[in-house]
Amino acid sequence: MIKGIPYTEALKSYQHDKEHTLPEMNELLRDYHPDYYPASKVELQVGPNKGDICHQQLAEMLQADAHIDEADLAGASITETNILVIGGGGAGCAAALTAARQGARVILATKLRLGDSNTVMAEGGIQASIEPNDTPQAHYDDTLRAGHHAADKKLVATMVKEAPDVIRWLIKEGMQFDVDEFGDLLTRRPGGASANRIVYYRDYTGLEMMRVLREAVSNSNIKVWDHCPAVELLSSETGHCAGAVFYSLEEQAYKMIKAQAVILATGGIGRMHLNNFPTTNHFGATGDGLVLAYRLGAQLRDLDSFQYHPTGIAYPSHIAGSLITESVRSAGVQLLNGLGERFVDELKPRDYISAAILRECAEGRGVFVDEKTVGVWLDTPSMERREPGMMKKRFPKLFQLAKRGNLEPTKIPMLVYPALHYQNGGIVINEYGQTCVRGLYSVGEVSGGIHGRNRIMGNALLEIICFGRRAGAKAVESIIIRGHKKSGIEHLSRLRRELSRTNLPMNVKSPMLFPTCANFKL
Repeated sequence: MIKGIPYTEALKSYQHDKEHTLPEMNELLRDYHPDYYPASKVELQVGPNKGDICHQQLAEMLQADAHIDEADLAGASITETNILVIGGGGAGCAAALTAARQGARVILATKLRLGDSNTVMAEGGIQASIEPNDTPQAHYDDTLRAGHHAADKKLVATMVKEAPDVIRWLIKEGMQFDVDEFGDLLTRRPGGASANRIVYYRDYTGLEMMRVLREAVSNSNIKVWDHCPAVELLSSETGHCAGAVFYSLEEQAYKMIKAQAVILATGGIGRMHLNNFPTTNHFGATGDGLVLAYRLGAQLRDLDSFQYHPTGIAYPSHIAGSLITESVRSAGVQLLNGLGERFVDELKPRDYISAAILRECAEGRGVFVDEKTVGVWLDTPSMERREPGMMKKRFPKLFQLAKRGNLEPTKIPMLVYPALHYQNGGIVINEYGQTCVRGLYSVGEVSGGIHGRNRIMGNALLEIICFGRRAGAKAVESIIIRGHKKSGIEHLSRLRRELSRTNLPMNVKSPMLFPTCANFKL
């Protein structure tokens, strides 16, 4: 039963000239963050992570049967290449471009279209320690602290040291960033950071990044397979990853690509709607890469840790879950409960802020709209009062979103509620994106270890370019001169024996491929 302060009463309590103080936030995460919901956790019974704690919905996918067997591959077309990249977002494009520019034959296959990804949805910016009063060490410390010191320190060190070079590379590729009157990059401070470190372009940095990457891929010799979801990886007789099986949505047929190295860049898991939360993620974010890698023997980590972005739209319902960038809070906009009270430091790490919002709503101080809708205020009118016209100039995407919802952010605060945003864990990798399975690489959100148990703003866009480029280069270096003599899906026999031995249901199929609402079946 949702409870809270009625919308109209909450508007009356909202006072734009009131000074706000903060309450204590003891035990917030344990008591209110969704990662700590005991009912959502189970122990994995099969696979490399057997015995580890995992979110229940993800565990169901990891421990499900495959969509295909040997008979499905009879007559399937076979294409061969050096490098196969699975995923058409920022990480996949960076990996494919790097490999192709080093002379490799590259195929990039994507479930939707090239560029349809969470990269496009990213708004706030990219972290890089480029200011005189900032250092890679400070970036490193902030990242570890925000992630509750659970991140792989070697991965974090690699990322923060290469961050300035990532920005230079993107600028050379043609990406635009906001600059001052002297042409210097503008920066702002993200939540959980100790310095101004975010470089950005308006409030659609990810879209601008993807524009540049997509153009670069389209103007290269990379072959792009659109509308081809990966349904299984291929394994060699020695256990190496040797390619993948795809289902062509246009041809309605299975197709195989045999490759000397495979780079997974399949993105996140938001469209599984864990714990029934709305999501900021794009349509294809269904955790496919985790399932495919796990079946082949790849180790995963932090399978019970996910990020819920504090400011997903709560109302109106048809845009629920849509993201309002953290940069709005970085610009000084505060969060207020239904009593008009400020209740959290808006520049704390995201998990704390989300937990604080959930606490306000659970304890009846949220803004109540109906039985399905509750949230807190994002005090956008305060920015308009301080700097008239600046909000529309700096955050055009926010105004596009407001228009879709018939909202007036300069006059009335926006109602927000946490939305499932990011997969903190994923496939275990080294600093080159290599997994424990020979020939298999993992980059971007499908990977784990870089962010610990909470990601700070701006590190996701940094990560995908940093490790995408590193994996692409390493894959070319380590290409096997002689191809695999034999490859197929023999590893599925091992999976099915394990499922049968543990009495897990055989009627559940994975990967998910598309959200439940799509009613898609192979």
